Amino acid sequence: MTTIGLIGAGNIGSTVARLAVRAGHDVVVSNSRGPETLSDLVAELGEHARAATATEAAEAGDVVVVTIPLKNYREVPVEPLRGKVVIDTNNYYPERDGHIAELDDESTTTAEMLQAHLPESQVVKTFNNIYFEHLLRLARPSGDPERSVLAIAGDDAAAKRTVTEVLDSLGYDAHDAGPLSEGWRFQRDTAAYADLYAGERGFDPEGGRRVDEAFLVQQLDAAKRYRDMA
Repeated sequence: MTTIGLIGAGNIGSTVARLAVRAGHDVVVSNSRGPETLSDLVAELGEHARAATATEAAEAGDVVVVTIPLKNYREVPVEPLRGKVVIDTNNYYPERDGHIAELDDESTTTAEMLQAHLPESQVVKTFNNIYFEHLLRLARPSGDPERSVLAIAGDDAAAKRTVTEVLDSLGYDAHDAGPLSEGWRFQRDTAAYADLYAGERGFDPEGGRRVDEAFLVQQLDAAKRYRDMA
């Protein structure tokens, strides 16, 4: 099985780690506070998980998930991620990250910024538009009629195939939304953001709504129409 490195072990990172271990992957988790602060999570995850520094997680992972506050993206280690597939889950929250001019004027996207920081990695955006509780609850085996789909965006076709395989193992189908520049279509405040999976019960952790590909595409197209009209 694949070893998945995680740079960041917050809500999304720890949830991806849980799904990955459940799927039989090995995981190497890291955060900004040091491996010793992850002992409880690693104990919960079991023998297929270990804690490490961000650099060690980057080195160990066949696929590496970057799931940190966007304002810290320049701290992601570059050299150990050279040639690797990197999953970007980041979102832009100006109240947390400070205002970033090129995001405010929509001349780039969060994933393109990470790709520029990691020029010899293959960045694919996903996991950024679903609440972590729903990410855990909506995972289903391949072929299950209640399976949901997650959007992905990336510039490298092979990297997107790899991420599609990872998502499949974790319990999700993938919809290719296009290159990294299209990642804005499922970013914060779009129709395809986290409300899409929340359903009528909103962000109730016991809720969650199945999202099929047709519904996801409809919401991605709605985001584009809204921008075109703005």
